[in-house]
Amino acid sequence: MDLILVDLGATIATAPFATITASGQRGWQVIAVTLGCSLIAQLIKITSKLLRTGHLDLRILAKTGGMPSSHSCCTVGMATSVGLIEGFNSVVFAIALSLAVIVMYDAAGVRRHVGQQARVLNQMVSELFSQHPHLSSQRIREFLGHTPFEVLVGAAMGAAIAWLFNLWVLQFLP
Repeated sequence: MDLILVDLGATIATAPFATITASGQRGWQVIAVTLGCSLIAQLIKITSKLLRTGHLDLRILAKTGGMPSSHSCCTVGMATSVGLIEGFNSVVFAIALSLAVIVMYDAAGVRRHVGQQARVLNQMVSELFSQHPHLSSQRIREFLGHTPFEVLVGAAMGAAIAWLFNLWVLQFLP
């Protein structure tokens, strides 16, 4: 009886998505969601800076950090898309989710702390080498990571984008 309940739960969780078409023909959706999530997150950063400063800064496309986390958005979008296609109880989804968690941990943990250390080092260099303009003007990049809130917003956006995109695609599948 327990086996039937577990099986039924997996079938219900993936019902409209995994049963419509063979999952092997839907890998393009995962790529499209991943790229789309990253693009949307970066466009939000560009638009918010444009509204704040009045200047269009396309350099943001190559920078890390900021709201929302595009890395979190695209990896959670990828994992959600994989889950919708292959099932949330599949090995492929477990791998995709594990990758997303590692990326989010890195963004909010390791890279953020490296940025904080860079800020301290820059301050030390400025103070120690204030008499040497060439040395005191060289700075280490400080803004590398994300706050936990930026990561959470990126992850929520990724899940929502993936769900909406996969729902939209189902209209066109045989």
